[in-house]
Order: sequence, then C-alpha cells, then structure tokens
Amino acid sequence: METRFDLAIGSEVAMVRTVTHRLEEAMQLHGFSSEEILDTQLAVEEAITNVIVHGYGRPGETILVSSRIRSDRAEVCITDTAPRFDPLSVADPDTGEGIDDREIGGLGVFLIRRVMDEVSYRYEEGKNILVLAKLKRSSSLVHS
Repeated sequence: METRFDLAIGSEVAMVRTVTHRLEEAMQLHGFSSEEILDTQLAVEEAITNVIVHGYGRPGETILVSSRIRSDRAEVCITDTAPRFDPLSVADPDTGEGIDDREIGGLGVFLIRRVMDEVSYRYEEGKNILVLAKLKRSSSLVHS
C-alpha cells in the first residue's frame, strides 16, 4: 500500500503546517516511529521555509509538494520556481565553534542532511526539485 498526496501551497510560512500535518498523518498510517516522523517534518519544514524566505522572498508564489509514503520509505519532493539554488552545494557549518562565535543561520541544510536518509537535488525546466527520503528503521517496521 502507498499513500500519496500532492499539495500546492503559497509562499507563506503559515502554509508549512498544512504540509507537515498531512505528512504526519500519512507516516503514522504506515507505522513510522515518532522520531522518524519528527525528523521528516523538521527537514520538510526547513526546506520549504528556505524556499519561502531565501528563494522567493515574498508571498504570492507557489511551492509544489508531492509525497509518497510506503511501509518502508517516506519520500517528499519539493518543487519551486525560485532562482536556481542547489542546497547540497552548501558546505557544512563549523559546529565546533562556540554558540556565541557562530553567525546566525546556516544550519538548515546541515539539519536536513543529518536527519534524512537520502537528499537529492536537480534543476529542470526552470524548477528547483529537492527530494527528501526517510527510510523506516527495521525496529519500527510493522510485521504482519
């Protein structure tokens, strides 16, 4: 069984909750652990917020979110038409610096990479396409 949903959301941060709520429902249905769900929600929220704040920088634009959830894998595809930006090209921050010595920001992409099992990016026909995947750990697999 597979659960799919496709959402077109406006470029307002308040819209992100719609996506994370749908994601939570679908992942619960397929038996993902709370940690796996929260990790995926964090990554998706961060990715979409980055598009809204840094990509578009204004309301009135559209972000497409497509999700496929199976018993062993949750995949979320985020598509936008903001200026081309490959988040995977961003270097990991120096997390060894003290909190007072760090510049504000710069941890979002780092967090996405840390909490997701697979992250890929491509640019096609004027669109940024970011695909995030979370694999269900064997301890949370539902056995029938």
